[in-house]
Amino acid sequence: MKLNYYYLMMRKSYSISILACVFSLLVYIPAKAQEALGYQTPPKAIADLVNAAPTPLVSFSRSGDFMLVLERSGNPSIEDLAQPELRIGGIRINPSSNGPSRTGSFENVKLKNTRNGQEQEFKGLPSNPRLGSFSLSRDEKFVAFTNTSNTGISLWVVDLSTLEAKKLTDNIVNGVYGSNITWTPDNQILFTAINPKRGEMPKAPLAPKGPTVQETSGNAAPSRTYQDLLTNPHDEALLEYFMDSQLMLVNLQGNVKPIGKSGLIKSMDLSPDGQYITVELVQKPFSYLVPASRFPYDVEIWDINGNLIKTLAQIPLDEVRPTGFDATVTGPRSINWRADKPATLYWVEAQDGGDPRVKIEEREIIYTLDAPFTAQPSKLAGIGYRFRGIYWSDDNFALLNEGWFASRQQKVTRFNPSRPTEKGTVIIERSSDDIYNDPGSPVFTTNAYGRSVLLRKGDEVFMTSEGGSPEGSMPYLSAFNTKSKTERILWRSQAPYYERVAKVLNADATEFVTIKESTDIQPNYWLVNTRRRIAPIQITQFAHPYESIKGIKKELVKYKRNDGLDLSAILYTPERYDPSKDGRLPVLMWAYPREYKSAAVAAQVRGSKYTFTRLSWGSPIYWVTQGYAIMDQTEMPIVGEGDEEPNDSFVVQLVANAEAAIDYIVEAGIGDRNRMAVGGHSYGAFMTANLLSHSNLFAAGIARSGAYNRTLTPFGFQYEQRTYWEAPEVYNTMSPFMNAHKVKTPILLIHGEADNNSGTFPIQSERYYNALKGHGATTRLVFLPHESHGYAAKESILHTLYEQHEWLEKWVKNRQ
Repeated sequence: MKLNYYYLMMRKSYSISILACVFSLLVYIPAKAQEALGYQTPPKAIADLVNAAPTPLVSFSRSGDFMLVLERSGNPSIEDLAQPELRIGGIRINPSSNGPSRTGSFENVKLKNTRNGQEQEFKGLPSNPRLGSFSLSRDEKFVAFTNTSNTGISLWVVDLSTLEAKKLTDNIVNGVYGSNITWTPDNQILFTAINPKRGEMPKAPLAPKGPTVQETSGNAAPSRTYQDLLTNPHDEALLEYFMDSQLMLVNLQGNVKPIGKSGLIKSMDLSPDGQYITVELVQKPFSYLVPASRFPYDVEIWDINGNLIKTLAQIPLDEVRPTGFDATVTGPRSINWRADKPATLYWVEAQDGGDPRVKIEEREIIYTLDAPFTAQPSKLAGIGYRFRGIYWSDDNFALLNEGWFASRQQKVTRFNPSRPTEKGTVIIERSSDDIYNDPGSPVFTTNAYGRSVLLRKGDEVFMTSEGGSPEGSMPYLSAFNTKSKTERILWRSQAPYYERVAKVLNADATEFVTIKESTDIQPNYWLVNTRRRIAPIQITQFAHPYESIKGIKKELVKYKRNDGLDLSAILYTPERYDPSKDGRLPVLMWAYPREYKSAAVAAQVRGSKYTFTRLSWGSPIYWVTQGYAIMDQTEMPIVGEGDEEPNDSFVVQLVANAEAAIDYIVEAGIGDRNRMAVGGHSYGAFMTANLLSHSNLFAAGIARSGAYNRTLTPFGFQYEQRTYWEAPEVYNTMSPFMNAHKVKTPILLIHGEADNNSGTFPIQSERYYNALKGHGATTRLVFLPHESHGYAAKESILHTLYEQHEWLEKWVKNRQ
């Protein structure tokens, strides 16, 4: 019996082994389509451009007398991105630092005099600096900033008379919902700190206490798609723990004292006179359908000592909101301090229930309330569109901005805040998409409270505009007369440069700082004085980071669609390329569709041929070094005038746009019609997949971080306001997933595994790849570990460029 038992057991073991081998073979067969691929790098010419040192950023003082030159770190490593991360409530948190898990930082800061260009180094900065949240004191004698380490966020200050940096606090800054830092008039710093009494971080239970349940009461609650939402009670506990905050006041000696009660502080704002604080405190119930930004919250007014003066508003959970981009919440929103008053609040309330479909003349009312906040709010103005903000000057002059997305209308009204019953004068009414007739944005100056107010002379408001024109953008500075509604041009950029005003330095706008650049001239800051008529003086000397591509040719090209619509693109060709001698080139076309309600506006030229050729991580321009012609910013307008929505004819217009671009570059003798590639990121990836579904124009496509099945975003996407149930044919026609069987062109799909963008869940690429594969398409799917919607780690960026290069070389440049 023992022998028989042993024999049976041996046979059973042998059978299991055979099955295991068979199973492993079955598993191995499809695994051939996958690769255990390490991070790769593209050709050296491309990699060297990626590794170029980033250009510093600049932040001006309020007076404009000096600037902070902020030197950026390069791309982080994949090890940096792989640090622990919590994704809860629509927020990504680094639990070690109690701050955001992904944010840019600076490694050095310098002080530069605006008028003489003298530059000075700060002393005593932290080691291994990761600096951010720079904030100048009101007297501009000190600058505060945060430093993030692996164990937390600390607050620092620099005395600008000595340039000595000093650490003010330990790692107690709470940066989960942004590093709230503000200076008081007496040079103390109010900031949001971690609640010192919050206790230990909640531990995940070994087993759940029960199922997670959601229930609706039958009321319609449409919601767009969000990432990183709460999923269980432990997530809720973690969110409470990391958002638990205490306002703190610290002086320049580093003495810290708590202000008011602790809580889940969403934001805080000090009144211009420094006597009151508005505090937004997140409340329960939390939601598993929307991010923390739409959780209930109370708006409280405290005095500077933290005593509760008034609960101004109790905002409910924002789960139920009408559909459409002009929809909004009910109750007070956009609660802010008036910049021209010591302590006056203003806010707006929708009168239509937040529903854009409701027909009502006075759609929104702006209210105001003065300290000590015991009176009833008073009506400041009523408007017919949605509130977009107020530009303050003084008690007799302000500009009220409103707009309506569905019609793309913008309206700016001059009004007298001291006479709220008087109707204001509309000074600007235009399509927000119309760049040819855009007078621009106001220039600001600083008032006695340290707040930004309009820079104006009587009825004239100084403005800066992009200066759109059929020849491209030529920015200008003007004085806009709010009575005659006319503008007086004070200064304009001149070819062959692209130059724009960065900071106005005096009351009559005759002295200002510009950013000047050209195709192969790195943007730098210049001091301009139009009164003295002296030559502009260069302030900064930032070096050209891309010497190897200084000789490439860049031009703005214009052509027409088959229905007569004017289109344009920025064309790059290799250095010394001559079509008559060198023959036709492979072409990479890169684009991002935009919707318009006017054909005339859609036909306008956007961008400038004089801008500096700057390369971002996702740029297509790298391939000009590899012998390609690049059509960048290729216009892909989708127009729907009147009652017709742009997306009603999305596919037809998209294909017509691509055909026009291809016809142009082929007829110019530059492009090879048989070697055309198309690519894009996000909505550009969606565009790419649609072009390959509905045309046979391209040899290959590159689609990065896209959304391909619009039924997964059923309550609207991009600029589509209708729901799936209102326009199912639009959703289905526009979904590449539904048309995967039509794709015969090789397509490369790339996606960040940690994509946090609304709608572009990684599963979009996974399921689209499976659909393509199931129908025999030639495709490749690359998932980038730890990457979000935009790619950050140097290894990921180089590998992305490697994948794109290999794809283009195989299926486009060397196409058989």
